[in-house]
Amino acid sequence: MSDLPSQGEGRRAKPRVGLFITCLVDLMRPSVGFAAVKLLEDAGCSVEVPVQTCCGQPAYNSGDRGTSRDLAERMIEAFRGFEYVVAPSGSCAGMVRKHYPELFEDDPNWLPKANALAAKTYELTSFLVDVMGVTAVNASFDGAVTYHDSCSGLRELGVKAQPRKLLASMPGVTLVEMNDSDVCCGFGGTFAVKYSDISGAIVEAKAKNIEAAQAPTLLAGDLGCLMNMAGRLSREGKPIAVRHVAEVLAGMTDEPPIGTAKEPRSA
Repeated sequence: MSDLPSQGEGRRAKPRVGLFITCLVDLMRPSVGFAAVKLLEDAGCSVEVPVQTCCGQPAYNSGDRGTSRDLAERMIEAFRGFEYVVAPSGSCAGMVRKHYPELFEDDPNWLPKANALAAKTYELTSFLVDVMGVTAVNASFDGAVTYHDSCSGLRELGVKAQPRKLLASMPGVTLVEMNDSDVCCGFGGTFAVKYSDISGAIVEAKAKNIEAAQAPTLLAGDLGCLMNMAGRLSREGKPIAVRHVAEVLAGMTDEPPIGTAKEPRSA
């Protein structure tokens, strides 16, 4: 791992990273955002969280290009001054990196800005391993885990080996690969709403593979997928803890697993 050189100085400057929190993390699981900050700072980055909005992916997937462009323009402006943009989500990072240039391909004013943001946007574990050269994290976790490869992170950004490499560096972790770890969980954002029967059948098959791995903890890098799988496992009464991989890598597992209620405070 190395920091970038500062101009005119013998010491090295910290890369300035804008953390793209994402809507689901902000609204449903803020602990993932705090874990991402810790991991980035431990890697030697200066982290800031600018005022931000949705990346526009739900609208884009529904064919609403107008709304998508409006939201994308706000994102482009919000993250313009950063050296890198990092998201704890392959889905949202994939939207910015792969689809923003498509949104503005006929707009000579916005296309260069969209390309610039796309080029510096990364999924969290990919950024840590591929850009910052992180080979180990300063945390431990006791137990076996299995890992689900979320579709956008895997297919759009090539995120597969990176989270596994970081997990392998952790004392106490045993990674048990489930069958078809790279097969969709059935979430797909608006897909789960439009085609609920198909989505339900897909997550049912995924839950069977998760259970068959016989690991007490399920990890992934996208909160939407995690919520979908946690919901299915909970409805089936399966005692499998579901967490975002960032929480485990950062050693921040005080929050109950996804889909599990907090214990009420005693009077």
